[in-house]
Amino acid sequence: MRAFVHEGNAINYTAIEDPVVKSGQVLIRMKVSGLNHRDLKIPQRRGDDRTPLILGSDGAGIIEEVGDAVTNYAIGDEVIINPGLGWKENSDAPPEGFQIVGMPDHGTFAEKMVIEADYIEKKPSHLTWEQAGVLALSALTGYRALFTKAQVKKGDTVFIPGAGSGVATFILQFAKAVGARVIVSSRSEEKRDKAVSLGAVLAIDTNENWHEQLRNEMIDVVIDSVGSATFNRSLAVLKKGGKLVTFGSSTEDEVTLNLRQFFYGQYQLLGSTMGSRQELREMLEFVDKHQIKPVVDAVFQLTEAKKAFDYLQESKQFGKIAIQISPI
Repeated sequence: MRAFVHEGNAINYTAIEDPVVKSGQVLIRMKVSGLNHRDLKIPQRRGDDRTPLILGSDGAGIIEEVGDAVTNYAIGDEVIINPGLGWKENSDAPPEGFQIVGMPDHGTFAEKMVIEADYIEKKPSHLTWEQAGVLALSALTGYRALFTKAQVKKGDTVFIPGAGSGVATFILQFAKAVGARVIVSSRSEEKRDKAVSLGAVLAIDTNENWHEQLRNEMIDVVIDSVGSATFNRSLAVLKKGGKLVTFGSSTEDEVTLNLRQFFYGQYQLLGSTMGSRQELREMLEFVDKHQIKPVVDAVFQLTEAKKAFDYLQESKQFGKIAIQISPI
């Protein structure tokens, strides 16, 4: 079969052995995979490892073969991949042994994929293949940050620095669906306009004075994945007693925090990452109930995966990037 792999300091579209189905597993003919920032970092983490590794954590396809002991799925079922392995029930943090599809084991950027039947779910019927293929990782991350951690509800005001990422776009859609108000920031006027068209009540320029821009707002929750570049600015516009949820760091990991200001402000700082299978299923029910559709910015063929990586690296997208594996 053909796949997009990392192998010894290089990422390439190449031929690789077909996977073999074992007991409890299914073989999926992949239709579409979703590209995530995690995929950009894996080649750096693996260095010059010459063992071919199929990249990719997100994807959707059709079951072509079912292993022994699989009773809840059949050949022909349309499914999505659960990218979080080993985290089934909701908990305060991932359990020991939690892994994400695509490292250390093979991922989704291939014509075929074998995975345990415990880590697939039925494809939401209202979604296209492109939408289904980009859904799970980013939407699950956003769902946990917004609802499990921040417990956002109707009437809350949520501020998202850095509009345009896949997770930020899902958070905007989810928050709007429950009646929360969403404010975003971006350096890009085009992304600010798109965020407003998607339901944001206000979109401010990241380079402007946030205090001035948000002087008439009471921010209940900030969900920040930018890191050190925005952390203290986010904290400064949060209402006293408000919640700041962080699930990533696209800038530097370390921040300087004024503890006295923090505890006098009675702020709540919450870390979040991915989510459990329980939350994934809750998210899929939520998406179906509200008929939410992922924003797909661009679709690349598997043969063009390098171009897709470059496109994401340049942060050109608003929403998700899909990689088409087979005809849809």
